[in-house]
Amino acid sequence: MAHNIESNISTEIIQIISPEIAWHYKIIPNSNDNETIEFLIDNESVPSDLVDELEILTGKKVNFIQIESDEIKRQLSKYYRKRILDRENDEKLTPEKFEDFLENLIEEAHNLKSSDIHIERYEEYGRIRLRIDGKLLERNIIKPSDYPVLINKIKILSNLDIAEKRLPQDGRIYYKNSNNNFDIRVSILPSLYGEKIVLRLLSKDSSGINLNKLGLSKKQEADYLEGIKKPNGIILISGPTGSGKTTTLYATLKILNKDDVNVLTIEDPIEYTLEGINQVQVKDAIGLSYANALRTFLRQDPDIIMLGEIRDTETAQMAIRAALTGHLVLSTIHTNSAWGTISRLIDMGVPGYLIANTLNLTVSQRLVRLLCPDCKTERITNILEFPKNFPREMIVNKAFYPVGCEKCYYTGYSGRSAVYEVIPVDNDFVDLIKFSNNDITELRKEKGIVSLFESAFNLIKSGTTSIEEAYPILLTNNQ
Repeated sequence: MAHNIESNISTEIIQIISPEIAWHYKIIPNSNDNETIEFLIDNESVPSDLVDELEILTGKKVNFIQIESDEIKRQLSKYYRKRILDRENDEKLTPEKFEDFLENLIEEAHNLKSSDIHIERYEEYGRIRLRIDGKLLERNIIKPSDYPVLINKIKILSNLDIAEKRLPQDGRIYYKNSNNNFDIRVSILPSLYGEKIVLRLLSKDSSGINLNKLGLSKKQEADYLEGIKKPNGIILISGPTGSGKTTTLYATLKILNKDDVNVLTIEDPIEYTLEGINQVQVKDAIGLSYANALRTFLRQDPDIIMLGEIRDTETAQMAIRAALTGHLVLSTIHTNSAWGTISRLIDMGVPGYLIANTLNLTVSQRLVRLLCPDCKTERITNILEFPKNFPREMIVNKAFYPVGCEKCYYTGYSGRSAVYEVIPVDNDFVDLIKFSNNDITELRKEKGIVSLFESAFNLIKSGTTSIEEAYPILLTNNQ
C-alpha cells in the first residue's frame, strides 16, 4: 500500500521537532492539523513508548507512517542537516526560545558553513534562509509577533537605530563565544511588510585559503604566479558577486606577504584577517572611500596594494596611477569576461595606452558546485541538455549526474570550485589593447589560453561537475 508522503514538507511543519529529536528517533513530521500530527518513521525502529512521548511533547494525537530506512535517511538529511560540530545537549533551534534564538541561529549557520543568513518578512509570516554552497535553504518560520523582537535584537548588537524603519542601514556584529569568533556584516532593507536583514558571516580564518586549491589548472597557476611576481603593474580579477574573487585575492596576498614588503589593503568588508598585512575597512559615511584610502596609501610607502573593488572612474584612475609609479596593485572588477575588463576600464575613462602599459594579468572566474564523489552516476547525455549555440562536435556522449546520498544531504553536490580564465598580458596582447582590438580568439588559441567556457567543459568531461551546474558558463562561449 502506497502511503501519502508529502513531496515537499513545509518548514513550519519541520519545526515541530528539533533536529536532535528527529535524528534520535528517526522521525519526520509529515502533516499537521488542529488535532493530529502525522510522522514518518523508520520501519525498522518503532519504540513502543514513542507515541506517548510525542503526544506529551506536541499536545496532539500522533500517527505514524512507516517507511524504508533508506528513505527516512534521505528525508532526514534533506530537512535536518546534521551540524558539523557534534555537541551534546544542543539547544533546540526554534523561534519559541527567543532569548537564545539569534545566537543559536548564527552558531548553526556557521557550523553548516553558510555564507549568509536571510531574514525576511511577508504578510502572514517571516522566514529564515541560509545560503549553503551558493544555494538558499529555508530553515525557520517566524511568527509575525516575534519578528520585530528579532530585528531589534540584531539592530542593538550592530549599533543601529532601532527607531529607523524607513531607510536602509548597514552595521557590523563581532560574534564571540567559547568555540568561535568572527565578524558579521549586517544589511537592513525596508520591504513591503517589514525590514529584510541579510547577515554575511565573515570568517577570520584564512589558513585554509591556498592558491593551488582554488581550481586553477597547472598552466593557469604558472601564468598567474608569473604575473604576481612582477614588482609593479595591475592584476584584475573579474566576475559576478559571489564568484570567489576576494578569496583568490587573499590566496594571492598569502603568497606575496613577506617581511621585506609593505602590503596595504582597502576592503568592504574585511573578510579575513592576515597577519603582517595592514587592512583598512571602507567607511563611506565618513569619507573613507576606496579612492581616498588609495590616495593616502601612496604616502605610506607601499610595495603591494589590494583594492577590494574598482567601482568608479576615480578609483580606476588612481589604481592605474599607483601601478605606473612602481606599485603592484591587485583588485576586482565587475565584467563578464577576462578581456572585458579592458572595455570596462576604457568606459571608466582610462586611456588604452595606460592600460596596456600597466596590466599584468586579467582573470575571470565563476564558482560551480562539485558532484558528490560518493553518489554521482554516469549516463548517456541528451543534446537538449546543452545550450543552443554549443559546438556540436564538442558534445559528449556520456556525463556524470547528481543523485544524492546521506553524505551530500541528498543534494548530489559536495563543495564548490572556481572556474578560471587567466590571460597574461604580454606584448601581443598589449598591441591588441593599443589598437582597441577586442577579438582575441586566434591569439588565445595560439597561446593555449583556456577560456571560462573550456574550463567548465573540462570539469564536465572529467566528471567533476554536471552539465546543469556548468550550463550558465557554457553560455559564455561567444564572449
